[in-house]
This record gives sequence, C-alpha cells and structure tokens, in this order.
Amino acid sequence: MLITLDLNDAHPLHEQVAGAIRRAIGDGSYGQGDRLPPARDLAEALGINVNTVLRALRELRDEGLLEFRRGRGVSVASRADGHALLVQRTRELLEEARRYGYRRDDLIKILEALP
Repeated sequence: MLITLDLNDAHPLHEQVAGAIRRAIGDGSYGQGDRLPPARDLAEALGINVNTVLRALRELRDEGLLEFRRGRGVSVASRADGHALLVQRTRELLEEARRYGYRRDDLIKILEALP
C-alpha cells in the first residue's frame, strides 16, 4: 500500500491516513479479508507517530471497514466494499463544494437535480 501524506494539508494526519486506506479498499488494492501492515510499520514508513496510525485504524474499524483480531492484526472487513471509496469521494466533494461557498444542503439539491 502506498500512502503519501501532505504535511501542508490542513487535514489532520490521521484523517489523511484513513482516507488513503479507504481509497485502497475502494479501488480494490485491498480486498475483503486482506491483512494490513502492522501499525508500527505504517507509522515508520510514513514518519509519523504510531498513535496517529492507530487512531486512523480505529476510525475505519468504527466505520465497519476494518476488523481487529487479537494475534492476527488488522484486516479488511468481510462486508467492506466500494462503499468505502464512495464515502471518501463524497467527503472530498463536500470539501470542494465548501471551497466554492456551497453548503451541504446546496450540494444535495444539485445531486437531486441530476438525471
């Protein structure tokens, strides 16, 4: 898994890590049941604190995308699918809309007007 962080990005590092993992799941780089590298390895590769990576992993577990198993590490949940990518892209769309001065309700109206 190739994760890059943008230290100039206003988003917290744990959100960037979680977003990258969501995209990897959504685009099929990681499938159901696949194990992720240990948090320590990810943290070392990214040059960040292991607690930052753990926070991202817990967030994804709470979303139902990852499963934590004692002694077996972290793996992609059996029910994870393209939903992860859709959630991530929707978040990115909301952020882009905010940059242009649109609110969430405005974006919903735009989506509802699409054929």
